[in-house]
Amino acid sequence: MTYKFNDIKLDKGMYSESGKSFTQVLEALDPSENYKGTAFENLDAYQRQLKRFDIRVHGVGSDMVEKFFNTTETAVLFPEYVARSVKAGMEEGDILSGITATVTTINGMDYRSIYSTPSAEDKALKHVAEGAAIPTTEVKASSHLVSLHKRGRMLVASYEAIRFQRLDLFSVMLRQIGGQIMRMHLEDAIDVICNGDGNNNAAQAFAVGDATIGGTAGTLSYDELVAFWNTFDPYSMNTLLVSPDVMLKILKCGEFQNPLTGLNFQGTGELSNPLGAKLIRTSALGAGKAIGLDKGYALERITAGDISVEYDRLIDRQLERAAITSISGFAKLYTEASKVLSV
Repeated sequence: MTYKFNDIKLDKGMYSESGKSFTQVLEALDPSENYKGTAFENLDAYQRQLKRFDIRVHGVGSDMVEKFFNTTETAVLFPEYVARSVKAGMEEGDILSGITATVTTINGMDYRSIYSTPSAEDKALKHVAEGAAIPTTEVKASSHLVSLHKRGRMLVASYEAIRFQRLDLFSVMLRQIGGQIMRMHLEDAIDVICNGDGNNNAAQAFAVGDATIGGTAGTLSYDELVAFWNTFDPYSMNTLLVSPDVMLKILKCGEFQNPLTGLNFQGTGELSNPLGAKLIRTSALGAGKAIGLDKGYALERITAGDISVEYDRLIDRQLERAAITSISGFAKLYTEASKVLSV
């Protein structure tokens, strides 16, 4: 059987088609749906090109970096390999998906989101008499644009330095770059949650020792956690993002000392939370801080496409210096769906 992917002419212009990624361009020329029931059914168009040129990027038997530069066509595949490896690193330590309600993809660097700020009167569930007006919920466009930020790293390496390195090892380096980029985006998200997105919607802040939370500043007990949880009505505090020192204080609460919690943590590494919220630790949050949020209503992530790499440098100059970037921004949806606690 003759497969179409063997006849595709690869060139670097495939990276510059407006509104399409390299893989999407390949898929248009060589649709994956044509391979159902074949040995290539589980491969996408890019992976079929790797198969075509016998380039193995994973495992003990992975090829060396120089395999990508054997021909002008195989060199075209290298930037996509870099982008996919970086994206894998971003997904490995991904916290953003656990704190965002939705992801919006746009073309541009500025975005105007929508929001709704219901009053206490609007939230009341009233009986609607026959012929009476139905209560309304007003949805508005944000007053200020949400700015997107480009985050990235510069990959600096000569072809001579890495040509004999295995692709599996080189992927580790690229995944680490992806992890660093995701950390930058997470810091942006935390800043928006705490300080707002420019539309006067900073999160309400509480502190251990104040009139609402109670307790003594610098300490944390289950009572203060419950008081913080109680401030979320009518939302649900289903996610708790905490700094490492606050995580230690939470784990030392008596409610975490029961045998079932210990067995679950030792066996799976997953922490159960007496408040029913997913507990996420991150050093991107300042010491003594915790963010509680209703994941389904608190935050919108806006992206301007996928991972971007300087394909010209990677193909023509065989590395040297190449920027790897990702563009994202964040908008608050419902201000009361996220709150900050200082311990």
